[in-house]
Amino acid sequence: MATRRKPQQESKGWLSKFVQEFGWDVLLGSIAAFYVFMVPYTKVEESFNVQAMHDILYHRHHIGKYDHLDFPGVVPRTFIGALLVSILASPVVLVLHLLHAPKFYSLYAVRLVLGCITLSSLRSLRIEIRRKFGYHVEAFFVILTSVQFHLLFYSTRPLPNIFAFCLVTLAYSSWFRGDALSTLKCLTIATAVFRCDTVLLFGTIGISLLLSKSVSMKEAIKCCISTAFLCIGLTILVDTIMWGRVLWPELEVFWFNSVLNRSSEWGTHAFHWYFTSALPRSLLVAYPLFMLALLLDRRLWQYIVPVFSFVLIYSKLPHKELRFIIGAVPIFNVAAAITASRVYNNRKKTLWRWIYIGMLVSILISLGCSIVTFMASYENYPGGYALKALHQAVETMNTTMDRRVHIDPFAAMNGVSRFLENNPPWSYSKEEGITLAEYHTRNFTYLLSEHSKIDGFQCLFFVDGFSKSRLQIGFPPIILLRDPKVFVHGNIGHEDIALSNWPGCL
Repeated sequence: MATRRKPQQESKGWLSKFVQEFGWDVLLGSIAAFYVFMVPYTKVEESFNVQAMHDILYHRHHIGKYDHLDFPGVVPRTFIGALLVSILASPVVLVLHLLHAPKFYSLYAVRLVLGCITLSSLRSLRIEIRRKFGYHVEAFFVILTSVQFHLLFYSTRPLPNIFAFCLVTLAYSSWFRGDALSTLKCLTIATAVFRCDTVLLFGTIGISLLLSKSVSMKEAIKCCISTAFLCIGLTILVDTIMWGRVLWPELEVFWFNSVLNRSSEWGTHAFHWYFTSALPRSLLVAYPLFMLALLLDRRLWQYIVPVFSFVLIYSKLPHKELRFIIGAVPIFNVAAAITASRVYNNRKKTLWRWIYIGMLVSILISLGCSIVTFMASYENYPGGYALKALHQAVETMNTTMDRRVHIDPFAAMNGVSRFLENNPPWSYSKEEGITLAEYHTRNFTYLLSEHSKIDGFQCLFFVDGFSKSRLQIGFPPIILLRDPKVFVHGNIGHEDIALSNWPGCL
């Protein structure tokens, strides 16, 4: 006679299945969420999408109030990513509004939603890694990703690169699954809508698929052209409405960056920078492990060579940033995980045992490097911290005066977004081109500025920011140095400011 399972056994069985199926996702998601709550502010690179999300959620169909009309940026970007995230986050934002929660909490909401999208794409890749290479490789893929800083830190940041990253990661999943057409579709969407430079990755992977006869030339052309037409039509439709002119954003970005080569105005690096600086900092211990993988497992050549070639070709552009090649990181992590799995499986052999110990030590060192990098990043948003501190200080004062805040470009680029703005009587200005001598004629109550002295204003307090790191003998081996970055000034013509007790500036 069969016996019924006890509720406790059923509970343990359910928990075990959940951990087995979603445990790795919870680990990656927890780290990404930690970064969101600890460093919620955004940089200038994220400005367009974060302001667009705010405007879609709070101004809705009143496009005339949108931030991009006053501050369009150097090149136009698509609204499709911001629109998708805003739609998914809108129920949470509605609840926050009904609870009269500060608007700042909505910034957490949109970033967490974006993180869920990014981590869902990583989950699809992880499942294919398990199917193709086994459980140990899957485990090491997650472990290596967890001890790296940049991938999970960027995963919730509303950059065009991250929207493209999600599609690129889905393309990798299809690639591992042997679905060549889905791989090409994902790369085509990423190229046409979010990042035109993904065409380089599309080219190298596409050539690989054709050479391996995974897809015929006729099928590939038919698939890519039909997908491209649909994507271009969608982005032109949406962005023409939002920008008020006929527009395909990524075409203008391609013309600006590649044809005119104007991106170099924002700084240049040597040809080898991605290989000698960006990838070592982002991959950490996975960098040497992925190179060893090429010797240990020939199956990886068909995946590594196209992605490596993408980075190599991209190196020809003089303006370089890690986020431009972040789509290559998952494949390099897969290769590194295969090496780590091979070392783990042979750890009982004499020579391999020492390699295994060295790998464990390197993983711990990588974790330490990520902690240091996080601490530096935490201090890298002085504009956001300054505006938050100003709000808190003024709200404790019993004053009825106007609260007109001017935010200079440096503060706006380093943490300030519309999600940080309070309701009236607060008002905000990001007007550019105002000279220091003009401020006292503009009747601003407060200024957030990179300048410590401004005529007609009293420096109320300042906020430090990360300056540089320094090695030292002792513990900790690395110390982070901070300097005053954003100064908050008050108009001396307002009696409440003159009589209030502010920390002041040295």
